[in-house]
This record gives sequence, C-alpha cells and structure tokens, in this order.
Amino acid sequence: MQNFDAPTNTDPAAAAKVLEPVLGYVFTKPALLDLALTHSSWANECGTGQNHNERLEFLGDAVLELCVSAQLYRRFPDAREGELTKMRAHLVSTVSLAERARKIGLVALLKLGRGEESQGGRNRDGVLSDALEAVLAAVYEDGGFAAAQGVVARLFADRWPTAASKTMPKDYKTRLQEASQQRFGEAPLYTRMGSQGPEHAKIFEIALRLPDGTEFAATGSSCKKAEQNAAQQALAVLESTAIPKKN
Repeated sequence: MQNFDAPTNTDPAAAAKVLEPVLGYVFTKPALLDLALTHSSWANECGTGQNHNERLEFLGDAVLELCVSAQLYRRFPDAREGELTKMRAHLVSTVSLAERARKIGLVALLKLGRGEESQGGRNRDGVLSDALEAVLAAVYEDGGFAAAQGVVARLFADRWPTAASKTMPKDYKTRLQEASQQRFGEAPLYTRMGSQGPEHAKIFEIALRLPDGTEFAATGSSCKKAEQNAAQQALAVLESTAIPKKN
C-alpha cells in the first residue's frame, strides 16, 4: 500500500479527498468520516458533547473483527480455530492498526484537542488504532457490510498471512506464559496497580509476578499494552538467565 502525506486539516471534504482513494470507497455521508476522525479531546474543548469517534470506534472494533475473521476463514479452509485466532489477533493488534493508520495518512487528519496534541496523541498507537476502527465503522454505517469488507481487504492487502499461524509471531504474554509453565509449572500473575492522567489519555500500571517471586512493573496506554510491556521485561530475564526447569 502506498504511503500518503496530507497537511493537518479539519475540513471534512479535504479529509475525504485524501482517504477515499486509499480506502477505495466514496462516502455518501462525509459527515460520518468527519466524526470518525474527531477525538474526544477535540469535542471536549469545542463543547460539542458526544460528537466524537468513541461510539464509532466501539462499532468499528466489531466490524473489523468480523471482516478479518471472514477473510481468514476463506483464505485458510484447513486452519484450526486456534490458528485462525492467532492470525486475527496479530492483524487487529493496536500496533498493527496504528501502522495501517499511519500508512493511509490518518496522522495528519485527526482532529485533536490542544491538550492531547501537546501530549503527543497524534502519534500514539492507541489513538490511531481507535481512529482507524472508527473509520471502518463509518464505512459500515454509510455503505453496509460489503463496503466494509472491501475496505478491510484493501487496507490489509499486503499483510494477509500466506500460511497458517504456526509461522505467526507470538505476543509477549503468550511467550511468557509458555516459558513460565515450562520452567515453574505455573503461570505468571498480573495485577492492575492503577492509572493516572486525564480520561482521554490515561496511563495504566501493571505489576507482574513470576512463580519464583521475581516482580516487574510496566505502564501502557491500556491494561493490555501494559501487560505486554511487563511480559516483555520478564521474558527478557527468563531468556537471559539459566533458571532450572521444574522436574
């Protein structure tokens, strides 16, 4: 997929002009696309109430999961459920979606409040992945499921796996779970320690304890991201030290 650059812009028509060729879809209601690109911080600062993309993001999450699931189901008729699940998780992860969002030019088109902008929200993976899901929901609301399927197929054209998930990289939590079970016979324990920051840009802290008592702490823009960051730390320690396997 080609990279697209666009000036930071809050004009709905200009946003549509940039995104429609990339998405392969023309909106009959451009206001839906404008809403998908509007972060809650913008709505809060402008006093527009609930006119932001969180509801669309909620819908888009489900639309994306179904579209990707359908594609994988058809592409891999012999794959087992677990393999399909791993492939889908890799494709719809926050990091993957943020990378897709950057590639199609969402970074320049997001409508952010000054506070979120000053805190680097425009380049935050969570903000970008949420916005992309909202855009997919806007397509679904405007043109139906078939339109959404077409856009998803186009967005991930160069990312669809060519083999079942045996070859897909495992996330840090999965790898740590397997390493911990192998070495200690038990799984690691994750504990949510709290969160801080404004509602639209919260930072979550997670504590991780291995069965041998070793503890780690990490933060992230979501609990899941914090858990992955903590698991990455713990996995690095396990892989670099000779901890005897449990008999």
